[in-house]
Amino acid sequence: MVALRHDRKSAKRRTERVPLIWRTILALDHGLVNVAGRLRVSGNVPYKLRGKPLLMAANHIGVFDAFVLMAACRRIGLAPRFMLAGGLLDAPIVGPALRASGHLRVDRGSASAVTQFAQAAEALRTSTSPIIVYPEGRISHDPGLWPERGKTGAARLALSANVPVIPISQWGAHEAVYWGTETVTGLADIVPLARSGLTSPLRRPTFRVHFGEPVDLSEFKAGRPGDAVKAHAAIMRAITEGLVPLRADEPDLPRFHDPTRPTDGHSPWRPGT
Repeated sequence: MVALRHDRKSAKRRTERVPLIWRTILALDHGLVNVAGRLRVSGNVPYKLRGKPLLMAANHIGVFDAFVLMAACRRIGLAPRFMLAGGLLDAPIVGPALRASGHLRVDRGSASAVTQFAQAAEALRTSTSPIIVYPEGRISHDPGLWPERGKTGAARLALSANVPVIPISQWGAHEAVYWGTETVTGLADIVPLARSGLTSPLRRPTFRVHFGEPVDLSEFKAGRPGDAVKAHAAIMRAITEGLVPLRADEPDLPRFHDPTRPTDGHSPWRPGT
């Protein structure tokens, strides 16, 4: 009991170090998610991993799932940061708030990508807040919405920084807001998202988030040929394993039909493939 009180006090002190603007955003987000649907969280992050460098890897199923992840983390007492595309951090109004919140920048394919990777690895090593990444790099295009192959960036980051990885599996956030379009060029591109988002409180989808056990990456080493690919596969399989029970009644295709989401992708991790 004494140890539990100590853990809670430590968690509170760590929360107090989170920037005020990010704590405020997380609180507002929690309210938004509760209005949009019903949040169900299972699993947890061990106290021994809290307040220390930690990478959390999640499957990507919709434009609303980051909000659901934030709310799920807040429910278990965590204030995560994200690895975000540079475009988001440079956006007016939203960008300054995200930068002040301490999120990490990544510009895929840019000349500064190597430098940014080194900076991200160093930031991860010294972070007291977990960092969330999407190994897939985009919302899944698989017809069944199972995780796509993804990139090895998250695995390379974990190996380089020598930090534990918690797999996060989620299901249901895709029902809140339509996928929409890759780029917004006008009001017509926003209408489907707005219409679906506004009807979500009436439909009340269930958002399921599961925090899995740390992925065992002890046999892999940073820089050793092939290890990043193997570590990536281990992470993706762990995410998929946690996803199976969350969608037990939808093992093939999602019941919710989003007419805007592309289905030209393929999942190599889908059970039975």
